[in-house]
Amino acid sequence: MNREMLMLVDAISREKNVERDVVFGAVESALAQATKKLHQGDVDIRVSVDRDSGDYETFRRWHVVPDEAGLQLPDQEILLFEAKEEMSDIEVGEYIEEAVDSVPIGRIGAMAAKQVILQKIRDAEREMLLNDFMSRGDKIFVGTVKRLDKGDIIVEAGRVEGRLRRSEMIAKENLRNGDRVRAMIMEVDLTLRGAPIILSRSAPEFMIELFRQEVPEIEQGLLEIKSCARDPGSRAKIAVLSHDKRVDPIGTCVGVRGTRVNAVTNELAGERVDIVLWSEDPAQFVIGALAPANVSSIVVDEEKHAMDVVVDEENLAIAIGRGGQNVRLASDLTGWKINIMDANESAQKQAVETDASRKLFMEKLDVDEEIADILIAEGFNSLEEVAYVPISEMLEIEAFDEDTINELRTRAKDALLTMEIAKEEGVEGAPQVSQDLHDLEGLDPELIPKLVEAGVNTRDDLADLAVDELTEITGHSADDAKALILKAREHWFAGQE
Repeated sequence: MNREMLMLVDAISREKNVERDVVFGAVESALAQATKKLHQGDVDIRVSVDRDSGDYETFRRWHVVPDEAGLQLPDQEILLFEAKEEMSDIEVGEYIEEAVDSVPIGRIGAMAAKQVILQKIRDAEREMLLNDFMSRGDKIFVGTVKRLDKGDIIVEAGRVEGRLRRSEMIAKENLRNGDRVRAMIMEVDLTLRGAPIILSRSAPEFMIELFRQEVPEIEQGLLEIKSCARDPGSRAKIAVLSHDKRVDPIGTCVGVRGTRVNAVTNELAGERVDIVLWSEDPAQFVIGALAPANVSSIVVDEEKHAMDVVVDEENLAIAIGRGGQNVRLASDLTGWKINIMDANESAQKQAVETDASRKLFMEKLDVDEEIADILIAEGFNSLEEVAYVPISEMLEIEAFDEDTINELRTRAKDALLTMEIAKEEGVEGAPQVSQDLHDLEGLDPELIPKLVEAGVNTRDDLADLAVDELTEITGHSADDAKALILKAREHWFAGQE
């Protein structure tokens, strides 16, 4: 029987194209499972098969655990002090083994044991195929649609399968059995039954890889795609950079008569691609990303990582795009929050900001309107700037002498210190927030410090605000700000029909 087992192992190894050790491991596992059924409890059995003779031995074993840990699995574990009575040099983590009767090979005809061997072989074969496929380093999976699985599409490439989930497909595509499919390999999950390679056709990385295949200059290192933003199947933007002044990044990606970009578009169900020149200057990058809209002016707020972009009436709809698509893609591409506005909206917002800064300086620095306006005109918008901007920069202000500048800086530092003490220690005189403002439905508690800093301490204070004032304080959208203000005003009309 041992000779027959060796012949069987060799036959399976050749048929399934797997290593003999893998088949022996499956046989040992099957023998161990068959042996466990002869013992009471959840015992741990190890079988060792001699690879040359086919002889095998069976052992019951116990895992050595620390004395203080106790026995979690009494049938499989032994405490250290007990193990040392049998083997004085044994350590925690090792095993105590005891030889037991082996199950005759003739009794392994049970279906369970047979299934263990077959499953082990299938798993090993599957892992070997995957390892062989992944060792090629392909980033794009090319195959044909084999079947549907709960809304997902199973794509087959040779004997390897990938899973294209519904959420990772291009919305308007209708893939059918036998269709050729290309998709990005996102990850490999060996715990998944069936197709373990997870694919995507909607990921920005897929478009980047398609351009890499169509544009040799990218592979050569002459060009680089810095970022990509997609509305899959509709429109996309990519930002490119040339590392060689002789190479035009946009023209190179477009190709002669648009051949290169059209190849990508055709692969992605007609998805239009805007190619943008990447820039180290964030403002210039955003201006390019908003193309084809022309930008009149731009204001960068590095603290909020946002930009206010002003366009004229003719370009307003183009900059925003259908359903906000253009500005959304530009924001995703650049990583900046982009606020599109016309000249009138910009002027109104600037006026609100200027008025807020003027009030702040007049109150906290105890100066008149003229001095406050000089600070604003010179680009100062906060007490921190007045207090800590290098004095050499402030000395460039012609309207102020050195004594005035030193006095302003001292007052700004004192005001900041007073505000910090009031905020952290709650000293007498610090602004108190009313309970009705605390309890206002829909008000995020994290916004309260911002409201207090802006002088909004009660529900009525909030109700008195204009929408643009609240958006400036909280950074909320106009719709969210309007809803919060209306909520604050509800008590004004309580009881009225």
